Amino acid sequence: MASNDVLESVRPLLPAIAARAGATDENRAVPAESIGELTAAGFFRMFQPKRYGGSESDPTHFYEVVREVSGACGSTGWVASVLGVHAWQLGLFPERAQDEVWGPDPDTLVSSSYAPVGRLTHVDGGYELSGRWSFSSGCAHASWALLGALVVGAEGRPVDFFTVLVPRADYRILDVWDVIGLRGTASNDIVADKVFVPEHRTLRNYEHSRLRGPGQQVNPGPLYRMPFGAVFTSTITAPVVGAVAGCYRSYVDATSDRLRRSLGGGRFTEDGFAQVAVARAASEIDAAILQTDRNIGELYACAASGGQIPMELRLRTRRDQVRATERALEAVDILFKTAGGNSLKRGNPVERAWRDAHAGSVHVANDAPRTLAMYGKGVFGLTVEDNLV
Repeated sequence: MASNDVLESVRPLLPAIAARAGATDENRAVPAESIGELTAAGFFRMFQPKRYGGSESDPTHFYEVVREVSGACGSTGWVASVLGVHAWQLGLFPERAQDEVWGPDPDTLVSSSYAPVGRLTHVDGGYELSGRWSFSSGCAHASWALLGALVVGAEGRPVDFFTVLVPRADYRILDVWDVIGLRGTASNDIVADKVFVPEHRTLRNYEHSRLRGPGQQVNPGPLYRMPFGAVFTSTITAPVVGAVAGCYRSYVDATSDRLRRSLGGGRFTEDGFAQVAVARAASEIDAAILQTDRNIGELYACAASGGQIPMELRLRTRRDQVRATERALEAVDILFKTAGGNSLKRGNPVERAWRDAHAGSVHVANDAPRTLAMYGKGVFGLTVEDNLV
């Protein structure tokens, strides 16, 4: 596998990002300093088309960097992952939309809220958009937003589902994010009222789910022929797995010299139960990473070959993606429990990773029962219809 140059640029930043993790959590926001450092390291160019100076990186490299950043700070890794993936989706929009975002500044960032809670009505040259969207992670660092909306017909009923691109001047951000985990993501609400969206700033989800997009005409690379259901959902799982992997490293470092004050005393590392706990946690983390990287690598190879991506592979990717989140939760629960009372103090890496991982697990992309049922349908030869495949 080719070397991950961006990872080598990001690694020296990790100690400082980790040092800011406590303040990021308490202040409910990733500092601009961290975003600036990741920008300078080339992270946000990984999924950007080469036409704008991006690297169109192997997606496994992108997720590897996300996991490392998340290991230093879960909130920073989550925001980096979500903002970073939008360069990929913007590459699927018409060329004119891409030029409007990256033409003035190729480092421009885009946030999102994909739930189709917006309302679109036809007007001359495009649509009128209104709505209120929640969970727009890192939106304060972005100059544009990708928002989900339903096209409403003459009778007031939904007739289509779009993702639309809206500039920062056309929406307001409401500071409502005060939660128990991933506190630093500042996943606030976005409000738009009767905003004009020209036709070229829209992307029909029906076409998107079939691996088609007008941007492919100018961005023919394999990265832009991969399924949204794999690329975006992996973007959500990677920070969860990364945060837990970082927690594991912190746990091992912290317990190396730990002495028991109960159960007969002695060094914690000599306790057979503790040894089994770290073995189980390490195995779950490894399994999560190995399966997801394998699937993303195979998807990318399929896209690069120009062939059709089999539904079996798309379903397997989603199966292992939600299982990766479940495995990460199992690992962090083991670490949290065996750390004892030390895991209860606010601000320590185990406690923060436990909160962040569980918070990330409730994202719709990590809905394990529904996703696993889709895989089962595929195995039994039943029709699977879902935009996240």
